[in-house]
Amino acid sequence: MPEPIQIVFLLFPGITQLDFTAPAQALSRMPGAHLAGAAANLDPIATDSGFSIVPTHDFATCPQADVLCVPGGHGVADALADAAAIDFIKRQAAGAQWVTSVCTGAFLLGRAGLLAGKRATTHWGYTHLLPLVGATYAHARIVEDGNVVTSGGVTSGLDFALTLIARIRGDAVAQAIQLAIEYDPAPPFAGGHPDRAPAAVTAGLKARVYDAAAARMEKALAG
Repeated sequence: MPEPIQIVFLLFPGITQLDFTAPAQALSRMPGAHLAGAAANLDPIATDSGFSIVPTHDFATCPQADVLCVPGGHGVADALADAAAIDFIKRQAAGAQWVTSVCTGAFLLGRAGLLAGKRATTHWGYTHLLPLVGATYAHARIVEDGNVVTSGGVTSGLDFALTLIARIRGDAVAQAIQLAIEYDPAPPFAGGHPDRAPAAVTAGLKARVYDAAAARMEKALAG
């Protein structure tokens, strides 16, 4: 039997559900994995997709993580001021083998002091803010620095999970899980990152969403 491994996800209002559910889907298939979703209490957590997720534990009863994962979402800006959530991250990270984030969850790791002097990444709309939490932006979808693993926006959480599974259980296990979930991406457009998207599409999205969202995040980090 494989050695048990406890995986803990932080949950908070305004979470991007795929930041959580994509890596959870892959990690749940890793031999020995036990997943927990922790929040301040057991009330349903409103996601960005119009439905809620029910935590398995509150902060007080959550088991110690071997893998701590902090997802992102537009709710991160508010969560940065949540002392209980930040304290939970600090306590869990102190005993975890791996400390990880998806998307803007990196800023919650940063608020907890876990990215100081680290190379890291986050969603492309916020990468310029990483120095505010002491991190150096590394232009990559998945960035590993010691036991800290950060990933880019939303869908990168699945790549992150498979990368981590390979580190913990080996490439063959990760490849089998990738095959089992038929993760064989063939997107209709080669534009999932500003490096490849048409400039007009990137500019329009920034103007509609990410300029204001990044300004809100910057204000929250300054606070």
